[in-house]
Amino acid sequence: SMSEQAGYSPNFKRPSEIMRMRRKRARLSTSGRDSTESPGQSDSSPSCVRPFSPGPLFNPHNRPGAGIKRRNPFASIENTYSPKKKLVIYNDDGNVEAVDLNKMKKSSEKEGDEDMSRKTDCRTSLPFSARLTEAEKSSIAPPVCTRYPADWSLKTRLLFTSPMSLSWAEQPKAQEEALGIAQHCRAQFSSLSHSPQDPKSCSELRCAFQQSLVYWQHPSIPWIPLFPRINAERRLTGKNSPWAQDIALQQSLMSEWAVSLSSLYSLMKARLCPYFYLCSYQFTVLFRAAGLAGSSSISALISPTTRGLREAMKAEGGIEFSLPLVEERKRSNEGEPQEDEGVEEKEKAGSLSWLKAMGVQDKIKRPDSITAQLRKEGSTVLLDHKPESVVCVEGSHTFTLINFLINCKSLVAVAGSQGLPPTLLAPVAFRGATMHTLKARSVNVKSQVGSVYQNISSLEITGPILPTSLHSITTLLRPAQKGNFSATLYTHTPTAVMNTHTTKDQGPEGSVDLSACGLHPVSVEQFKQPSSLGKTALTHISMNNYSYTWKS
Repeated sequence: SMSEQAGYSPNFKRPSEIMRMRRKRARLSTSGRDSTESPGQSDSSPSCVRPFSPGPLFNPHNRPGAGIKRRNPFASIENTYSPKKKLVIYNDDGNVEAVDLNKMKKSSEKEGDEDMSRKTDCRTSLPFSARLTEAEKSSIAPPVCTRYPADWSLKTRLLFTSPMSLSWAEQPKAQEEALGIAQHCRAQFSSLSHSPQDPKSCSELRCAFQQSLVYWQHPSIPWIPLFPRINAERRLTGKNSPWAQDIALQQSLMSEWAVSLSSLYSLMKARLCPYFYLCSYQFTVLFRAAGLAGSSSISALISPTTRGLREAMKAEGGIEFSLPLVEERKRSNEGEPQEDEGVEEKEKAGSLSWLKAMGVQDKIKRPDSITAQLRKEGSTVLLDHKPESVVCVEGSHTFTLINFLINCKSLVAVAGSQGLPPTLLAPVAFRGATMHTLKARSVNVKSQVGSVYQNISSLEITGPILPTSLHSITTLLRPAQKGNFSATLYTHTPTAVMNTHTTKDQGPEGSVDLSACGLHPVSVEQFKQPSSLGKTALTHISMNNYSYTWKS
């Protein structure tokens, strides 16, 4: 049979290759060479050249019978099938090595865990797929990720792109917009279990999209953008601010603001509001209901903070709080002297050593306890305005924090446009709130792929984008875009640290009923989980063939 002929290889299947070999054999036979010698392996071949078919390195000076090509061991039909998929690799020494694809896949996934740009165990590609045959590729399906990590940061802009048109998401009909607002106020959600053939003609999809754009804000002044508030002085320069010189007006605004803040906390305590944000010109506070982010009690995160604010919370409010990132660093360095303690000991030793050498150390008064305390507290000032200064308040102390914020004199700027009360943002209605919607517009753009330009549709969404708004929008884009889209996320930087995992013991999952909080059940399940992003936030989200990948 052909499989038993010397020099046979299953690679030589094309007629052009066969004719070329025959002509070469003819030339070799006229020069007096043995016709049984394998083509392409004359004595003039350079050493250490591999034969045409896979096999050991060819070296005519070191091996007997070097001119005869080794028979391909995989030429027989029996060797072409294996109950277990294996990948055949030739080592440099010519030995054949069969690798179990299942083991190789596990090894590949283990190496892929080190990729910090994808915080997931799911993979959308297999590194060894290039070595597999088409049949083997088709039999190995990549894992599907249906969820990305919960992100508690506020976004200022989203930019979605997709090979399919996104124009369906803009210019809703009056009836669609009205129905979307009504569904939001009544916490009614329509299920989109199928992918619409034409999203633009799917009224149900367009209504749900309008519903996902709604958010509530207090205060609301049309000519002044009240988010973001941190570092917003330049944007607010020249804006008319009648309250700047009117103390009575300032007091009236603060009184109404206190009512709205108290209303939000009461709603959250009753689990009718899942979370809300307080955005002042100095810091941002995120209040979360019990059952969210893995916590069994109400929690609040404040960032950034200063030593003055932390001391006021202790002294004036009697508020107990923790510094999660500082405590995490201490636990990781457990057993090692802290930096401030080490510096203090070194300074103390250095300042008294020369006194000891003179024998007068007992006659000199050493630094008193107040000086030592000031030196130790100096290290805490280094945290000010940094992500590591994030403060966590939990349980009943969150109510004390509400009272502290209402009475805090430094919460409002002394003059200018920032003299307004802090901005309150929530996904549900509360007393004194104004309904707003995020701005959405789609643009068709061209993207260069190699030397070809392809039409890509984009959708831009701007405004104070709450975590659940982002999740609702991506949930709708999944069926509308046939499981293929990507998003670039622009984070309000001071809120990225809101993804920090709190240090207190976490409650059992599902122990708190949040069915009446005004969110879609899928969003509730998403934000019940503790965030795995640490002090970072998501920057990119991609869905390919209904599977998520992301970067932070």
